[in-house]
Amino acid sequence: MADTTEAAERMALALAQGGLQKATARVMAAFLFADADSVTAPELAGQLAISSGSVSGAIKMLSTVGLIERVPAPGSRREHYRLREGAWATLMSTQNGLVQTMFEAADQGIQAAGADSPAARRLAEMRDFYGFMFRELPALVDRWRAERAGGRPV
Repeated sequence: MADTTEAAERMALALAQGGLQKATARVMAAFLFADADSVTAPELAGQLAISSGSVSGAIKMLSTVGLIERVPAPGSRREHYRLREGAWATLMSTQNGLVQTMFEAADQGIQAAGADSPAARRLAEMRDFYGFMFRELPALVDRWRAERAGGRPV
């Protein structure tokens, strides 16, 4: 068994720089580098030397966005969790709602600022970008899934 502690901490740092809370980033990295198919919250807390409350919050957030899932563990009295199959495509699919929200916020901002204002010009770029992403993201996720299903490298 390889020691992946340093690589997991580097991954956690990258995830935190990408916007995750530090504890959530460390929990996510632990899921990515886990040797077992599933892990329990107490195992994560012990491995990462963080509070059970931090682990619980991280599990809740990661479950909500579709990255991890609870799984059955016959004979165990604890809840077991694992990284969800297709987690990244699921995450990007759920992000489309955020993209639409940003598009609508920019559009409303243009209306509030007035179409000929400097703010409207800045907001128009934002609106156009998020409109493009909203239209294109589903097709990208579908292409990713098709390539994965066909076994072709992506």
